[in-house]
Amino acid sequence: MAAEREVKPAHPAKYRRVSVFTEVDVDGFGEAEEATTTGAQRRVRFGKKSQLFDAPEYDEASSSEDEDQCTIGLSKPFLSSTTAGPRSTTTMRGAYPPLLPVFPFTLIFVAFLILLHHSPLIGKAGETAIGVEGGVIRAPREDGILVEADLVKRQNSPTDVCTRFSHQSAIVNGTLYVYGGHATKSPGQKDNTWNNDFLSLDVTKTWQIGSPTLNGLPQPSGPPPVSNAYLWNSYDSLFMYGGEYSDRPTTTPLPFALWEYQIASSSWKQHNNPQTSSGTNSEPGNQPVQEAAEGAGFSVPQLGRGWYFGGHLDPYTTAGWAQRVPRIYLKSMIEFTFPGYPNSAIDDLKNGQTAGNDGAWRNITQGGLQSGDGFPERADGVLVYVPGYGDQGILLGLTGGTNTTFTQTNVIDVFDIASSKWYKQPTSGTAPPIRVNTCAVAASAADGSSTNIYMYGGQNLVPAGEQIQYDDMWILTVPSFTWIQVDQAGQAKPPPRAGHTCNIWDAQMIVVGGFVSQNISCDSPGIYIFDASQLKWVNQFTALDGGNALNQQDSQNQNSTGLSGSYGYQVPAAVQSVIGGQATGGATVSAPAVSPTDGPLATGKPITYTVTGPGGSTITQTAYPGGGSGGGSGGSSGPNIAAIVAGVVAGVLLIVACYLGFCAYVYRRQLKLYKNHVAMSQRAAAAGGPTEKTGFMFGNRTSAENSSGRGNVSTDRSSGPSGNRGSAMGHSAGNSGITGAGGVGAPVGAGDNSTANSSTEDLMTGQEPSFVGVLLNPRRSLRVINRD
Repeated sequence: MAAEREVKPAHPAKYRRVSVFTEVDVDGFGEAEEATTTGAQRRVRFGKKSQLFDAPEYDEASSSEDEDQCTIGLSKPFLSSTTAGPRSTTTMRGAYPPLLPVFPFTLIFVAFLILLHHSPLIGKAGETAIGVEGGVIRAPREDGILVEADLVKRQNSPTDVCTRFSHQSAIVNGTLYVYGGHATKSPGQKDNTWNNDFLSLDVTKTWQIGSPTLNGLPQPSGPPPVSNAYLWNSYDSLFMYGGEYSDRPTTTPLPFALWEYQIASSSWKQHNNPQTSSGTNSEPGNQPVQEAAEGAGFSVPQLGRGWYFGGHLDPYTTAGWAQRVPRIYLKSMIEFTFPGYPNSAIDDLKNGQTAGNDGAWRNITQGGLQSGDGFPERADGVLVYVPGYGDQGILLGLTGGTNTTFTQTNVIDVFDIASSKWYKQPTSGTAPPIRVNTCAVAASAADGSSTNIYMYGGQNLVPAGEQIQYDDMWILTVPSFTWIQVDQAGQAKPPPRAGHTCNIWDAQMIVVGGFVSQNISCDSPGIYIFDASQLKWVNQFTALDGGNALNQQDSQNQNSTGLSGSYGYQVPAAVQSVIGGQATGGATVSAPAVSPTDGPLATGKPITYTVTGPGGSTITQTAYPGGGSGGGSGGSSGPNIAAIVAGVVAGVLLIVACYLGFCAYVYRRQLKLYKNHVAMSQRAAAAGGPTEKTGFMFGNRTSAENSSGRGNVSTDRSSGPSGNRGSAMGHSAGNSGITGAGGVGAPVGAGDNSTANSSTEDLMTGQEPSFVGVLLNPRRSLRVINRD
């Protein structure tokens, strides 16, 4: 019969985990040492198993002694060719005494257990004293998800600790949740700091930072005690992704499973063996999702999605990873679509389908600049969501780095969610120094004209061995992409820290925990409040009256794209002095100093809103000239092209309608005049007068009378400047009688007005006027009716 035991590392110094991010610097659990890896650094995309588990060659001579002592076995088929690491298990073979003599005693013992189980001492329905360990039994459900079924009451999480850092936190419906990370109970504690403490804090009530109303929830037995993971949140669940396991004492990582905490039922659910799906700019589908740590996470409940950017993989994050295989850093971004939500970027969900009970995963590795050399791997950065600009908003990647390189803060990585592409945007103003392990939150102006990102603390890791923690506060205001350092002079501010978390509610930044200098014995309770509007550290969290479940600004609460946590936020005076406007918004600097040439910042705009006062008067309404729309509704985000086109079309139709109405009026007048002329001509013919249609108009004058009349007209007009012209006209008319060109009669005295003569001729051609003729030449028809 085989027995198994855990093998200690043969060379602890050689295989000890070295990381400038957690074990050396954040934790402070050892002497500072140079930031080096245990082997040549590898840079690969978060993708295939072969990239993660094909170990490099190593010195066989140095490890031959270990291999002679034991035979190493690996649990997974695809690891069968991997040589043993120091944290593997060994199979020991030896001789055992025969089992036959003890067989009767075994039968008797089993029978005794059966009788004891049904005896009144224990009871059929109660908890047994033997055979069941404290904790939970994971019972399979019909949907394949494992659920915790309580047998005994679990211990509540402790709320009073010395320090807490590298944990995970999220706010849902006015409750702040904190999970896991490191927690020390006394100064100088170095071992057994990893924990699965689960806490909640009500942020709908006011409390003092010296005595926050922390609630210790039952410690779950399913989710592992990890640090540097991330808590995504929907409207009703928390999803814990990633994290690293303890190395003091050493703990072997479990195969990755996503853990979901359902808030309504206060229960945890396990989603086993997650697999990726193919999609836009992503790796192929059906690949196992690996568990990374120290990445930058964010979730947007409105979209039903969470992201985890960068991070690292090593023996303390990934099951089966040999200790001799060096840590690798990532530049991929894993995306998780929450159960029941759509995502057209996933091939299986392009036709309006929604994610199933286990959600949907996508490993984004080819998004624009992401696949180039200018997009480095990184860990310990932050992600922040900004609505607008693209159809689904944008994510900004700030800070982070590896053991050797660090992300600069004067150029920001911008991820367009809708197109799954990365872009870069330079900033203006004095940029913060490089750092890792910082935290950031975003607050929106009431009119949406600016989104201001608050970044606090972190640490600088260079030069190696002389790293320091920061206590500075910076604001990156968008869309101008200008850095502003907050003046904290004279304020009672928290000690410098790294590895803390930040959340925002009622426009107040809630800072939880963080690794602080060893000169500070304890940082308890370690919760601090920064007023984002007044730019001041305060000694209490002040719950505001009003607001919706998302804690959006009043002007934005009818639009799901409004930024959560911004209720009551006012743009600080220090920011107004840089971007213009007022406390409610109205920013006048609406573009970066370095104009973007591509991507959502070049084509999109922020989603803006109208801010009204108590009496309904408009306080702020921001419009952006030119450019495209920022996507979504709820405000003016540039010219409304559809409205302009509709207005032009309506104007043209109005002009056409007026013209048709005018022509119809002229036509009706001309037609009536024509009919009157015809009737008069017919009466004159019946009385024996001239047969010409002109007889009714000009009487039965003789040629002599007409000639005489013309002569009188000519004589009268000859005294004026145009007397000669009048005489000539009169002479001509006298010779021609009352017929003009084409034999059409002309009225007496009209010989000097050829235009009127032409109009009358048109009327008397003997043809009935037509509406089309009026449309084509309304001017001539108008002259006829005016002459009449």
